[in-house]
Amino acid sequence: MLPGLKNIKHTDSGNFFLMAGPCVIEDEVMAFPIAEKVVSIAEKLKIPVVFKASFKKANRTRLDSFTGIGDEMALNILREISEKFNVPVVTDIHTADDAMRASQYVDILQIPAFLSRQTDLLVAAGETGRFVNIKKGQFLSGESMKYAVRKVKNTGNNNVMLTERGTMFGYGDLVVDYRNIVEMKKFEVPVILDITHSLQQPNQSKGVTGGQPELIETIAKAGISVGVDGIFVETHPDPKKAQSDGENMLKLDRLESLLTKLVTIRKAVNGFS
Repeated sequence: MLPGLKNIKHTDSGNFFLMAGPCVIEDEVMAFPIAEKVVSIAEKLKIPVVFKASFKKANRTRLDSFTGIGDEMALNILREISEKFNVPVVTDIHTADDAMRASQYVDILQIPAFLSRQTDLLVAAGETGRFVNIKKGQFLSGESMKYAVRKVKNTGNNNVMLTERGTMFGYGDLVVDYRNIVEMKKFEVPVILDITHSLQQPNQSKGVTGGQPELIETIAKAGISVGVDGIFVETHPDPKKAQSDGENMLKLDRLESLLTKLVTIRKAVNGFS
């Protein structure tokens, strides 16, 4: 699982791997206690963990929405977290120029779902040699993601992952089609389920994305049951105060309980496979 990824631990545990952290770096200090808690839980449960946070948010509904604290400052914080807690880190990129710049600070470059067909972005990410996590577009089938995988692998970089994060259902809702997970696993790349963005309710009239965080556990349990390799979750000590995507985040103090249940399900699934 994720061979060659720096500082990834517990890869022999048989567990799924975890990408977890806040949606975005909000200030100079907020990410460190979140990282400490996430890493501590992962260590206790022997879950391979990657810390996640966006260094900037380029895709916001309203012009006055928070986008970041400054690219270099946020990227430096991600590097400091990686060094302090000895874990790999992942962040979103939005342009081809972002790929090379962010690759100097992080271990995994993440392609946002809305940009999953952008050839220049996928190629630029692949050319860095970093791991590339492509989120499946809300408008795409799992089967069609083979073309995104090919774009990255054509650069000579085989370190590709795919993330299911729901499919648009009308204008303001998403639904997870678990057939996509089975389909994407055919490409022989790690497949991740994003258990928080999958519960977004976009295009709300107030210009702030809504969500159904009460269903996070339901979505996650089903994902483990169908064999996802990894779980992606955005978490925050107080989601209502989060600068981005607070409506669909998991409260940090609920993370350990959720992961404990998922580890149990994973063991059961492995036992029956």
